[in-house]
Amino acid sequence: MGRPLQDAILTGLYDQSYPGHELLGPKLLKNNKNDKIWLTLRQELLTCKSFTWAVAFVTQDMLVPFKVVMADLANKNVSGTLITGDYLGFNDPKVFHELKKIPNLTVKIAQDNGFHAKGYLFKHAGYDTIVIGSANFTRAALLSNYEWSLKVSSKENAALTEQIGKQLSDLKHNSIRLTDAWLRDYESNWVRPVQNKVVKKNISQEIIPNQMQKAALKELNALVAAGQKRGLVVSATGTGKTYLGAFAVKDFKPKKFLYVVHREQIAKKSLESFYKVIGGSRTNYGLLTGHNHDFNHKYLFATVQTISQPDMLATLSKDEFDYILIDEAHRAAAPSYQRILNYFKPKFWLGMTATPERMDDQDVYKIFDYNLAYEIRLRDALEDKMLAPFHYVGVQDYETNGQSIDETTNLRYLVSDERVNYVLKELDYYGYCGEKPRGLVFCSRQEEAHELAQAFTNRNHPAIALTNKDNEKKRSEVVKQLEQGKIEYIVTVDLFNEGVDIPSLNQIVMLRNTQSSIVFIQQLGRGLRKYPGKDYVTVIDFIGNYKNNYLIPIALNQDTSRDQDKARKESTLPSFIGVSTINFSKIASEKILASLDQVKLDGLRQLRKSYQDLKEKIGRPPLLFDFYHYGSTSPEVFANNHSLAHYGKFLIKMGEPLHLSKYEDGVLSFVTKELLNGKRPHELILLKLLLKNKHVSETEFEKALKNYGAYVNGAVLNSVEDILSLNFFDIKQGKTTKKAQYGGQPLIEPINLLDYQLNPELSKALETNADFKKLFIDVINTGLALNKKYNNQKQFTLYQQYDRKDVCRLLNWPKDVSAPMYGYRVDKDETPIFITYKKDSTKKRSALYHNTLENGRSLRWYTRTPRHLSSNEVQRLLNTPDMKIHLFVKKSDAIGKQFFYLGQAVIQKDTVKEELLGPKKKAAVGMNLLLKHPLDMQMYELLFDE
Repeated sequence: MGRPLQDAILTGLYDQSYPGHELLGPKLLKNNKNDKIWLTLRQELLTCKSFTWAVAFVTQDMLVPFKVVMADLANKNVSGTLITGDYLGFNDPKVFHELKKIPNLTVKIAQDNGFHAKGYLFKHAGYDTIVIGSANFTRAALLSNYEWSLKVSSKENAALTEQIGKQLSDLKHNSIRLTDAWLRDYESNWVRPVQNKVVKKNISQEIIPNQMQKAALKELNALVAAGQKRGLVVSATGTGKTYLGAFAVKDFKPKKFLYVVHREQIAKKSLESFYKVIGGSRTNYGLLTGHNHDFNHKYLFATVQTISQPDMLATLSKDEFDYILIDEAHRAAAPSYQRILNYFKPKFWLGMTATPERMDDQDVYKIFDYNLAYEIRLRDALEDKMLAPFHYVGVQDYETNGQSIDETTNLRYLVSDERVNYVLKELDYYGYCGEKPRGLVFCSRQEEAHELAQAFTNRNHPAIALTNKDNEKKRSEVVKQLEQGKIEYIVTVDLFNEGVDIPSLNQIVMLRNTQSSIVFIQQLGRGLRKYPGKDYVTVIDFIGNYKNNYLIPIALNQDTSRDQDKARKESTLPSFIGVSTINFSKIASEKILASLDQVKLDGLRQLRKSYQDLKEKIGRPPLLFDFYHYGSTSPEVFANNHSLAHYGKFLIKMGEPLHLSKYEDGVLSFVTKELLNGKRPHELILLKLLLKNKHVSETEFEKALKNYGAYVNGAVLNSVEDILSLNFFDIKQGKTTKKAQYGGQPLIEPINLLDYQLNPELSKALETNADFKKLFIDVINTGLALNKKYNNQKQFTLYQQYDRKDVCRLLNWPKDVSAPMYGYRVDKDETPIFITYKKDSTKKRSALYHNTLENGRSLRWYTRTPRHLSSNEVQRLLNTPDMKIHLFVKKSDAIGKQFFYLGQAVIQKDTVKEELLGPKKKAAVGMNLLLKHPLDMQMYELLFDE
């Protein structure tokens, strides 16, 4: 450890030219969109032998993700000490109660007056890491606040470590252990600190639209102004869509207004909300329900069951209302709603829903003329702080004798004493915000719901089961008991997926298989309404051996991309939505990854479903750019599908009448397979210029590249010509060449040495075939949109993924030599190296090369065999001045052909050594490759963490 640590300290504190590394070098920690102070603390926890923290302030809202890590550490017999205190009475007594639940954590109470420290010490093998700065152990400090903390690693006998060690030793000595007696005394004397909030005088009681509502109103008013008759607003539960409806009606100023909903209770609440916004006489507001028939009121709030009755409709004229709002509009395909929609003729229909996607395949968007006025989904609402944050924890379900819960598990096992005890233990460990639990438990069967409720109650956690067999009156009574604290849990199957508000919920418990992302989000959303004193919701998901486990991270991250690599990353790393956190225990993560390996997210059946969903949403066959624009399936998934030459082929499979010649097929295949990914914009920019102008000079092309922000040099200009002339692809592939598959003819032709023009056959196709032109332009526009995530000032973007062919192209090589390249290719002055870090099989040839991340600093890498120090290839690699070594790494072969770019590396010359590898003792040259760019913490965990 000596030299790596020494170089890391030197690069951080003395001179950046030393080959330091992120994991060891000094670093300023702060919170931003892509990084959080918590991520560093978490990684240090996961890799340390023990830890000691001295932190004055701790809040309960950060303890859930901490407990997930501590549970994993307990399985490795790793423990630590937290020294905190009672300074200013900041720490809520509940914090100490929750800390006591962590078995591998010793909590000590500092006795020093004014204890206000914020330091985190981690003991590793041979070195220590300390994080000191402004960040207390609070959610705000570790996830969102503007904080500075310095991370420094040093040997155990270093002066700094010694000083800190002595301070902590003295602090420990002068601190007392957290005991029940101390906590009782603290609790009895504790007074909640007064928050210093600026109180603004409320000059007016008028309710005004929030940011989301203002944007939605602008779009709705534009629809009305354009003469449209219908519009749909998609708004996550709890984001104020009822008030939005009231603002929209207030702007419209109808002579008579109708609000339709499926429950009388909601109709009454909505009436009150509209009155607060619109005002006027109370006599203007009436109900049309089973108990009230207020026909003559200006603003009428009706239940669908009442107003859809034929005799009721007969009492009202077709143009009775000039504005009608359908709440929970995803129900609008039902016969009762259809009777209303077919009878009345208002000037405008407004539909509002949190979940327009229907599992019964009813086209909600069509009902509202595909006029999606505004959409705010769960992720947006959380980031805009409209909802209560959540801490999601995916834990392993109960397991005995190696057997875990799955879809076929017997009911007797689901409600066994052992499983119930395990579940309650986990619920207690991860806790809840508030004085007592108010939880909603989703299970898989009605019998299970009743037996679990009884089992919870028998263990002093009062619970009642509710199923679809219970009437509305009983449901209301049970919800009331939960809100009043008379019971702790409601156990149900799918009854509470939508339409039920229990704002005080502080725990959501998933004890069932995830059948659909839609239902998962509906159930999660039950607990996210804001409520006084509710800082967060704890969501505990018990993950068994379910085939659909892969849906969990996809649903939580609202990831509709169908990108397998992205889903794998979401299953492995913690993620954040605002200050909400998504955490999986190590075993739960492994179960999800195992499920993901068994499913094909991007199969034709799945793509067909995505296509139909988006077509339903926009009212026409979607193009690739539509998938990008609406955040649906990633366009690259279509491009990477081996059974589809291009998107036009997919449209034909979907029954769309397209007519393409063999040549047009080849061209579309080329632009889709080679350019759509947007990894370099140069070819796309030139093609876009040539669509507008018959001739484009090299000077005009260079100017366009510079205006776009892309790098320009002679090599890349030559490479663009090699690509668009298809010469790059003139490589034998079986009985033909890739060039032949791509139409065989250049897309561009040089008029002279400095000008470009399109191939005449391509020009003719664009002029005469509207289908071809539409698809061709679509690829160009989508490719440029996808390019936004890349740094166009450089050939490669750090931490983006590339395959070997991408690298050949971006290194400006004249031919695609990816097929015979294998692990690397030593060129004149640039060498790409591809490393698969974790070998899937010891039988594979590549498994001979034991690539290791040496001391978290450099990769041990080997040439192919047989190679010697004297080999020409090795000599060129070692002795070419200014040789650029580009390092590409993937964790295993299971993740496909794409490698993450980790930047340039340098060879540590004193580690170069000829070695004999494998059972046949073949010669290879091994060397350490030191990364020039510090390795990002998440990338380290994704690629190298075991």
